[in-house]
Amino acid sequence: MSVLVTGGAGYIGSHMVLGLIDRGEEVIVLDNLSTGHAFCVSPHAHLVEGDIGDTALVERLIGEHKIDAIAHFAASLLVGESVREPLLYYANNTARTRDLIEVAVRAGVPHFIFSSTAAVYGMAGQEPVREDARLNPMSPYGRSKLMSEIMLEDASSAHGLGYAALRYFNVAGADPQGRSGESTFNSTHLVKIAVETVLNKRPGMQIFGTDYPTPDGTAIRDYIHVSDLIDAHIAALDHLRAGKGNLTANVGYGRGFSVREVLDVVQSTTGLPLNVTEGPRRAGDPPSIVADSDHLRQMTGWTPRYDDLPLIATHAFEWEKHLSRRNHQG
Repeated sequence: MSVLVTGGAGYIGSHMVLGLIDRGEEVIVLDNLSTGHAFCVSPHAHLVEGDIGDTALVERLIGEHKIDAIAHFAASLLVGESVREPLLYYANNTARTRDLIEVAVRAGVPHFIFSSTAAVYGMAGQEPVREDARLNPMSPYGRSKLMSEIMLEDASSAHGLGYAALRYFNVAGADPQGRSGESTFNSTHLVKIAVETVLNKRPGMQIFGTDYPTPDGTAIRDYIHVSDLIDAHIAALDHLRAGKGNLTANVGYGRGFSVREVLDVVQSTTGLPLNVTEGPRRAGDPPSIVADSDHLRQMTGWTPRYDDLPLIATHAFEWEKHLSRRNHQG
């Protein structure tokens, strides 16, 4: 049996591929490489360039490789872009996920792991956020993900598809062995932007909002190392394979850092200065959002290994330097 990883050439998907390969799984990657990079895919995985909307291709891969689980990461994921291009997000994130679920049901794939997001909560209004908090996404991106969660719940009730929907918070860092990391052009992730800036890949960066009701006036987020996030996905896969039922769970550390704190850590760990300016808040950004991940820990036994912001920054910085060397050599 093997695992189909959609979007497996992207930031989080490529780390999922590594995590599965490291424990001896056979992995099939399906990615159209519109934002992902083939060089981030483990050479031990089988990469197929294609779209999840190509249902005939997906069904063929399921049959040829005896897929017993789909880990679905292929998606558009920029909140601002989703506001400008909502129909694009409903097409890529909702409609194509619906088609993928249908193929999984038709082909008899028993397990489905879905990459969801804390954006389904919107302005949560409580800290830390639990899974039973009100779901009120503030963007088409968040709504597109919530719709997919609802489809999975309904498909499970009607057809018995087992699923895990993991709602994660702010993912950062890179593979500790340096095999993959965030390689997205023009990323909107704070740690990625900061390490690009200290390496002069960007002329500077901006803090959006310095008047939040937080200790230093900047927004607070829960930053999780990408490898811990992948451990959570693998724990969820084991949970499903053991027949323990569906799972919807937050993935985070349960404590947050402000934007200023993150930037201070990046400067202290790299020893390099940051050119930072201050600007107004962005619409829809909550002052603080931190995960309550007790449900995930209790249901799967997941235990983080890299809960250390300086370590997260160090791994991100090392990957960014690797990209610089690779681009120079290329």
